[in-house]
Amino acid sequence: MRQLRDRVAVVTGAASGIGRATSELLAQRGCDLALVDIDEAGIAETQRRLRASGRRISTHLVDVSDRAAMQRLPDAVVQEHGRVHLLVNNAGVSVGAHLVDHSIEDFEWLLGINLWGVVYGCRFFLPHLLREDEAHIVNVSSVFGIVGFPGQTSYCASKFAVRGLSEALHAELYRTQVGVTSVHPGAIQTNIIHATRAIGEEQRTRTLEFFARRGTPPERVAERIVWAIERRKLRVLVTPMAHLIDGLKRLFPVLTQRLIARRGEVAGFAGDA
Repeated sequence: MRQLRDRVAVVTGAASGIGRATSELLAQRGCDLALVDIDEAGIAETQRRLRASGRRISTHLVDVSDRAAMQRLPDAVVQEHGRVHLLVNNAGVSVGAHLVDHSIEDFEWLLGINLWGVVYGCRFFLPHLLREDEAHIVNVSSVFGIVGFPGQTSYCASKFAVRGLSEALHAELYRTQVGVTSVHPGAIQTNIIHATRAIGEEQRTRTLEFFARRGTPPERVAERIVWAIERRKLRVLVTPMAHLIDGLKRLFPVLTQRLIARRGEVAGFAGDA
């Protein structure tokens, strides 16, 4: 997109982390925002932070896995803002479990948010985006959408699917004014670990400490997202970890998976969504 000022952006998972940081940066660049999340307190805090921008901000308490609610969301956004130009599908959750121990209920819960939330967002907003002179869709995938990690079967399944959806949609929209970007962050300092299911408290504590020391701030992801929107980039790798994993997978696809398998459990979490 050549122009961000006075555009309307929809951001899911806007109550914290990458969603909040992206909302703040888009507001700084002159966008009006429709903030989407189920965390009422968190989304109110994001809205409070954006007041100084002087932009029009609306909040929408929506579960992205709820098909009917997502189908109603575009009309609610258009009613508030008149139109929509940007969609950032960021909302995500994680389950830290090997498949043999993974409950079907948790698998369905995760796919509902991480995959169906993205599908619903793309499908229901696309007719509105196609009406504009230029528009863009951003789908947040993961480094776990590039390689498969033990203990992350459901998360990898969802993020590989988001990457595939994004690439296919990009091909379908190539000759239109709507761009598509798939984002692969890496280790990011977000709140997703707090909501991760099937993970022990000791491991949760260790993970939080690791991300506090080594994780990349979500503001860096936001910068790369806005950079990609402005340049109509299909794919964005954010952290050195993401670049390393992507390079290894391209050069040595089988060897990379063998090395991961031999190392064993990498982590019972995903921290980049």
